[in-house]
Amino acid sequence: MSGKVYLIGAGPGDPGLFTLRGVRCLQQADVVVYDYLANPRLLSYAKPDAELIYVGKKGGEADPTSQEKIGRLLIEKALSGKVVARLKGGDPFIFGRGGEEGEELFQAGIPFEVVPGVTSAIAVPAYAGIPLTHRDYASTVAFLTGHEDPSKEDSTIPWEKVATGFDTLVFLMGIGNLPRIVEKLVTHGRAIDTPAAVIQWGTKPEQETVIGTLDTIVGLVEERGLGPPAILVVGEVVRLRERLSWFERRPLLGKRVLVTRAREQARDFVELLEAQGAEVVQFPLIEFRPPETWAPLDKAIKRLETYRWVIFTSANGVAAFFLRLGALRQDARRLGVAKICAIGPATADALERHSVIPDVVPNEFRAEGIVEAFTQYDLREARILLPRAEAARDLLPKELEKLGATVEVVAAYRTVRADADREMLKRLLQDRRIDLVTFTSSSTVTAFMEVLAIEDPTALLEGARIACIGPITAETAEHAGLKVDIMPDQYTVPALVESILQYYSVSASPSEG
Repeated sequence: MSGKVYLIGAGPGDPGLFTLRGVRCLQQADVVVYDYLANPRLLSYAKPDAELIYVGKKGGEADPTSQEKIGRLLIEKALSGKVVARLKGGDPFIFGRGGEEGEELFQAGIPFEVVPGVTSAIAVPAYAGIPLTHRDYASTVAFLTGHEDPSKEDSTIPWEKVATGFDTLVFLMGIGNLPRIVEKLVTHGRAIDTPAAVIQWGTKPEQETVIGTLDTIVGLVEERGLGPPAILVVGEVVRLRERLSWFERRPLLGKRVLVTRAREQARDFVELLEAQGAEVVQFPLIEFRPPETWAPLDKAIKRLETYRWVIFTSANGVAAFFLRLGALRQDARRLGVAKICAIGPATADALERHSVIPDVVPNEFRAEGIVEAFTQYDLREARILLPRAEAARDLLPKELEKLGATVEVVAAYRTVRADADREMLKRLLQDRRIDLVTFTSSSTVTAFMEVLAIEDPTALLEGARIACIGPITAETAEHAGLKVDIMPDQYTVPALVESILQYYSVSASPSEG
């Protein structure tokens, strides 16, 4: 029995422009066959055991996998009963040869489905601030390939009609033939002073745009050293970029940020950084696992009515606590009259998702802040439950006991070092491909140093900045020999991102040289 092939448009590069239908098809696929322009981050949607096959080529390079071989590969995998996701840059039917692949599948009797993608023809100009149509400038637009079939003897583009027949012209894959395209347009009547733009790596953090006219654009592109992948836009709408450019004005554009946080915690952090233009390299150095035994936490849950306070020092502790409540067939009502303390807003949000509103959230989001907040309460003979990570600091229980409380500390989860590619990390740092390393806990700092396995990281981190979420993490980093450049006043991820923005804003200001 044959399988099925999904011809999926991967979009122009920004993974946020990938379609929900594309995600669902990738999640079903046994085999993923992907191109050079398909963002590798999309592969994270594939099943862990999916076979990943790269068949891409860079513009101007010899094709490592011919189109004929790709067609045979798709047919072979489908005939073996596999569900195949063919991941193609942009849209499969817009200069993506998806039509050819679909024809081959039809001839072989293999069922297939086309999943349209956001074509770079419209997305890339939009990210450059160039609307392809505009009531005052352009009512017509044409999409053309700048790289015709090399086996053709002559161009099949009707240059005499195209040059003056459309307000806006968009050439895909045209950077290698840019001088010829310009010459053809001018020869067939397009004004030499027509605005033109070349956009390289559109919708990605590396995006770069050159603006000129048909008279100057070739020289400007050569001067800037732009190459494929790039798109050429010709027309009066290019003038609007001065007012509508937005993507390249984001403050962290061009900055590559290493996020060391556990993957399950990193999403919000990554999204905030990417929204400001950063290219995020996720390199999780820690992961969370259940404690060696649930017995102490389960025992504490069964006698919740004996505690006056329950203190949560992380969202992970909240998740583990309610996981065990569910396992014991109980819910938030078991908290009874116990008052609840959350160390900070993220932990408070985690509690509120379980319909529990904390009674106390200290002004300073660390153990010292909790101790300060509790000085206003009479804790004599108070029993306090503290479900938290194994091997956490002793400061909190000791200080609460000084205030008269009896504190029961139970392990709700363990923080362990994640499997990490040491050579990859060293290579990223050695090649100066990381602008900023971020740490959101002391455990990420410790794991970072363990993975590098060097006593003095100074040379390896030359040129990279260090950002820590708070003073405890910063102290661990400095003790390890790292120079901390960025630390927020409030110890939260949003505040950390704001501090990063402020740091680079000041660094980029003229007064700073």
